[in-house]
Amino acid sequence: MKDSIGIDVSKDHLDLYCLDDGRSARFGNDAAGFRKLKAWLPDAGCIARVVYEATGPYHAAFERRFGGELPLVKVNPLQARRFAQSKGSRVKTDAVDARMLAQMGAALDLAPQAPMSESLRELKELQVARQALVKDKTRLENRIKTQSVAFVVKQGKARLALIKRQLRDIDAEIQTRIGAETPRARAFEIIRSIPGLGAVSTAAVLIECPEIGTMNRKQVASLAGLAPMTRQSGHWNGQAFIQGGRNHLRAALYMPAIVAMRFNPDLKAVYDKLRSAGKPAKVAIIPTAHSTDLGPRA
Repeated sequence: MKDSIGIDVSKDHLDLYCLDDGRSARFGNDAAGFRKLKAWLPDAGCIARVVYEATGPYHAAFERRFGGELPLVKVNPLQARRFAQSKGSRVKTDAVDARMLAQMGAALDLAPQAPMSESLRELKELQVARQALVKDKTRLENRIKTQSVAFVVKQGKARLALIKRQLRDIDAEIQTRIGAETPRARAFEIIRSIPGLGAVSTAAVLIECPEIGTMNRKQVASLAGLAPMTRQSGHWNGQAFIQGGRNHLRAALYMPAIVAMRFNPDLKAVYDKLRSAGKPAKVAIIPTAHSTDLGPRA
């Protein structure tokens, strides 16, 4: 029987737990630690899965080192915590978390995920940098509106011009990298042909949803967090709402949905019908974003 291994990832350490024999260990979250970790692990053929939580920048180096070599399973921290609570565990330490992750992987029979290519990993890093620049630009624009000292306003505008230039540069770099790979360049052309989707939104969709083209419409909608969740129990029917999914993918589809609702006759009719029925504007926009078909029809 293959082993299920849990790894709790922190800034400085990796805490491991092997479910099969109860072994545990701690290694540094660096190149030296990775070498020791590799020597400590059983043969890759004896490992069913290595479960760890998404931890922002802290799991990236581990993922790069062992992606494609070990059967990695990255899970949502909230789901991992809910699993621990379902087992009645209130203790939270690195060692306990590693054990719970190993148990979660075995109990739910979590399947290893396909390793991410280095080119996609770099595109994601560029996309994260772009998102940070957009946030900085918005904050700076709002701050300038409230400032009255000419010197401060001048400095703010200079920084704003720099951010805009950096945004143009990073957009150009993303486009160059996408165009350098034939399959991804072809996918870009196909998605870009959808009315309402510009180059920036198309690139974001490709980066945030690399599985595109392998899923049907319902699966894509669920992945983007655009599929309404029904809330029903007995005679009670609650209000359905969207939740979960990939937030950045959903955000990438928001502005194209706004454009489509104004200029696409069919989608405009759907939006107008919902608004006439008394639905709030943002609720009426969701079917428009949902209708941006990014996958083959079921």
